[in-house]
Amino acid sequence: MHSAVLLIEFGSIILGLGLLGRFAGRFQLSPIPLYLLAGLAFGEGGLLPLGASEEFVATGAEIGVILLLLMLGLEYTATDLVSNLKTHYPSGLVDCALNALPGAAVALLLGWGPVAAVVLAGVTWISSSGVIAKVLGDLGRVGNRETPVILSVLVLEDLAMAVYLPIVTALVAGVGLMAGSVTLAIALGAAGLVLFLAVRYGRLISRFVSSDDPEKLLLVVLGLTILVAGVAQQLQVSAAVGAFLVGIALSGEVAEGAHTLLSPLRDLFAAIFFVFFGLHTDPSSIPPVLLPALGLAVVTALTKIATGYWAARRAGISVKGRWRAGGALVARGEFSIVIAGLAVAAGIEPSLGPLATAYVLILVVLGPLTARYTEPVATWWARRREPSRPEPAARAAEAEAPVAD
Repeated sequence: MHSAVLLIEFGSIILGLGLLGRFAGRFQLSPIPLYLLAGLAFGEGGLLPLGASEEFVATGAEIGVILLLLMLGLEYTATDLVSNLKTHYPSGLVDCALNALPGAAVALLLGWGPVAAVVLAGVTWISSSGVIAKVLGDLGRVGNRETPVILSVLVLEDLAMAVYLPIVTALVAGVGLMAGSVTLAIALGAAGLVLFLAVRYGRLISRFVSSDDPEKLLLVVLGLTILVAGVAQQLQVSAAVGAFLVGIALSGEVAEGAHTLLSPLRDLFAAIFFVFFGLHTDPSSIPPVLLPALGLAVVTALTKIATGYWAARRAGISVKGRWRAGGALVARGEFSIVIAGLAVAAGIEPSLGPLATAYVLILVVLGPLTARYTEPVATWWARRREPSRPEPAARAAEAEAPVAD
């Protein structure tokens, strides 16, 4: 009987997510806010709380995080990552300073303590690579001059995640300074070792994993990723970082084949992850934090626009391209929820989850709008502020006109 209820509940979740995704696609919106709302509707304090499938959904959510980071790693080669780090690290530092500090400041002002401040700093810092990539494609800007600048900022954020996640994992676990330092040293050592092996022996690793049979390739890559993620989590590093490093280590045809095979699985389990996060957020806890979430969303939307503008100006992009770069970076999404999820699971601050949910809901909807309209609005505002100047013909006529006595 329990298995029948489990199948009914889980089947209903998957069907509902599919319908929500189709609805969002019809209006060219990200489905993330709808997935979060679905979780809120069927979670604690929701309309119809789920019971039988909760444990299964929790496991699916963990796999969703692993696949999100694996697919992110597959997007880059180790050489590209090292090159981006050397060339664009000033933009990454500006991005961190402008967007992490507001989150930390709000957490401290609310009296949540330093651990929650570090977590909320990450929530406000990291943009949504998935939402931004989709928006750039929808707007036809993939070939624009400012697009490499946007991607460079996102790459640096992804690299920073490999260092940041182990720190957060250690903090929320409540380990001491010595244990936290060891955890961070292991994470940095592992990341450095993987980058070194990927640069020097990436072809050999890919050749070992490679297979002409899609089924075998899928099983080997997925099994290796979950195994490494489990080992990383056992070492108190982060399962997500382990998955990210596996993605970086694979390159060439293997990475392309794995990306194609795993994309549907990523989409499925990522959707389950967002639902799971919503399931553990009581809808009644959102109104009290809605005002801080809205204020934080407005401030960090402006700081992201400033980040993109500065990075594009540094790269020699035109003024219009600078505004487009800034507007494109506003959206937050999957990784903000991943970071908040670590704190929620550890019970750090009860209001952190609701605030993160409201914050992401606001910016995942606002992000595509700022990407589309920041540059036209900035251009209109600049023209309005310019002093009106007479046309050349009018100035010539004024010069030739006789002066009245």
